[in-house]
Amino acid sequence: MLSRRDFGALLAAAQSFPDIRSVPADLVTPEMIDAAPAAGRRVRHTLHEYAGTGVHHALYLPSNWNSDRRFPVIVEYAGNGNYQSPFGDVSTGRVEGSNLGYGISGGFDFIWIGVPCVNKRERRNEAIWWGDADATADYCRKAVERVCYEYRGDPNSVILTGFSRGAIACNYIGLRNDAIARQWLAFVPFSHYDGVSGWEYPASDRFSALQRLRRLNGRAQFICHEQSVEDTRQYLSTTGVRAPFAFQAVNFRNHSDAWVLRDVPERRVLREWISDVLKRRPGQAAS
Repeated sequence: MLSRRDFGALLAAAQSFPDIRSVPADLVTPEMIDAAPAAGRRVRHTLHEYAGTGVHHALYLPSNWNSDRRFPVIVEYAGNGNYQSPFGDVSTGRVEGSNLGYGISGGFDFIWIGVPCVNKRERRNEAIWWGDADATADYCRKAVERVCYEYRGDPNSVILTGFSRGAIACNYIGLRNDAIARQWLAFVPFSHYDGVSGWEYPASDRFSALQRLRRLNGRAQFICHEQSVEDTRQYLSTTGVRAPFAFQAVNFRNHSDAWVLRDVPERRVLREWISDVLKRRPGQAAS
């Protein structure tokens, strides 16, 4: 845990970066509604086995969706709930609070799923950390399979992303076992990374994180963080794991995924990276 002095130093350093609200947004993330899936619509959706419970995901079909082609899929985990930064950034922990998938796609060409952390005992989405981590991984795997089967998602072009808790989830959940690890083409963790810091949940230590990371199997990751990515870069250099890691510092002070809703250089780099990964497919042949 940071001391008050260390926290003050970090806050002072962050204040030297611009605020995200200094750049006007050019995208507005659609609200999640209770309706049938349709092109350009973001809806509340759930697996059949959780029908009638509080467990659900958010499903967005792109504005140019049709049944004549397959679409790459972006799967996203939200940050922890009950969070507010000194700069007014808020995270609710809800699936509908995420922005990365919409910012990456601009609402076109990609199916986007906001997946939950599953509180299996209470049969609801968990806003803080993982609920039941194995149930969370199982729900994610099945949601991807269903979307690919029912809505023409491309099972060979599935990208996992997330903010804060969701960034950790890219490896903690997305590489939790061999079955779920095989689903992914690439990963975009923003702000935090599994193994860099210890947290108050099981297997957050570096040894456990390394076992998950070894399931990456040559797939690409676009690792981004507000202000600096050096802690993650240094951590990965100690693991012995070799993969196409790309690193991008996001030049804002905010702990917020709303930078992707703005026409900033970092978003342009990320979109170009996604396009390149879809063409080259690193690591997929080895999966």
